[in-house]
Amino acid sequence: MSNIGRLRWTWRVVILLLAFAAAWSVWLRPVASRVGPVPASLHGDWPIAPPAAEGFDGRLLGQAAGALLDGPFNVHAVLVERHGRLVAEYYQGGRDRSVYGLVSWRQSFGPMQLHDVRSVGKSVTSLLYGIALGEGCVPDPSARVLASYPALDRVASDAARAVRVQHLLDMSSGLEWREGESGHDDELRLFWKRDIPAYVFAHRMVHAPGSTFNYNGGGTAVLADLITRGVGVPLDAYARERLFRPLGISSWDWVHDVHGRPMAFNGLRLRPRDLLKIGRLVLDHGQWQGHQVVPAAWIERSLQPRLATGVSDFRYGAQWWAGTARWRGRDIPWHAAFGNGGQRLFVVPQLDLAIVTTAGAYDKLPTAIAVNRLVQGVVSSIRE
Repeated sequence: MSNIGRLRWTWRVVILLLAFAAAWSVWLRPVASRVGPVPASLHGDWPIAPPAAEGFDGRLLGQAAGALLDGPFNVHAVLVERHGRLVAEYYQGGRDRSVYGLVSWRQSFGPMQLHDVRSVGKSVTSLLYGIALGEGCVPDPSARVLASYPALDRVASDAARAVRVQHLLDMSSGLEWREGESGHDDELRLFWKRDIPAYVFAHRMVHAPGSTFNYNGGGTAVLADLITRGVGVPLDAYARERLFRPLGISSWDWVHDVHGRPMAFNGLRLRPRDLLKIGRLVLDHGQWQGHQVVPAAWIERSLQPRLATGVSDFRYGAQWWAGTARWRGRDIPWHAAFGNGGQRLFVVPQLDLAIVTTAGAYDKLPTAIAVNRLVQGVVSSIRE
């Protein structure tokens, strides 16, 4: 080997070693230890109250949160509010990765850090659809979807023409769609498809519209396209003006696909405290501090689950999950926005309660089960 060849080989080795050392330092870098349960006092943010003042048994509430945070679930945050007051707030470091990331790395989390909330963005898109509907900018949920896409309507089957906006909201379009499967994920293809409605409706019909729940991020992407067409601005710009700004949410991000469009089905990033504001908005029938942000009729409509999902006893409707928790010997309903990895926003209207979790356990079923169980632990800690 010539001297030049040896020099090139040496530099390649050095570069590889430096890259490995940098990656290793990120993987092993220290992260902030757990903080909580007392919420941080941040000017102009949430009113704070001790748990007992809002009817909680503080010890039981702490046990419920601690069981989740102490477990092998890679949970990053747990927040609880009732009657508009933040009563518990926990953060801890852990592994995380972005929607475009291939590997996870260790990160610290706190009240000011944004977190990927993944499919929680689907429920936020539903709220935006309700706002746009109230402004007369989008089709009524009873309208046929393909009536808004004449080129597709002309070549579609009769079954595809029967799909209504409500079916997209309820994930009951009847279109064949697979997500999260090894080697095949229809949702991942949404990242780069230019004509999303054409891609979604190219899937064959396998059920009668409205008859069967099948999780379908493509339907959410079409809802976002209908909003964008109707309001004349990108989805994230509309969200900024009609939803986030009225709620005082100024720090957020909505990750774009390769064509520069915000990914309604996957890419939203929020502070956990700001996600909790969305829960309070829903509990207050679309109002925030006396201002009607989302039409009350849309909130009521959204909290009417229509279909069994086949997941536990959960039901689904209008891009929101629903289930029940036991309180004082009876079942009371909760509604929730779910995101892959342990992202959750629960609202329990009968108890005027909202709960948020964030985590980095993407595609990990044990964490999904654990965060879903948290709502029962929190509800059981309420005494009055």
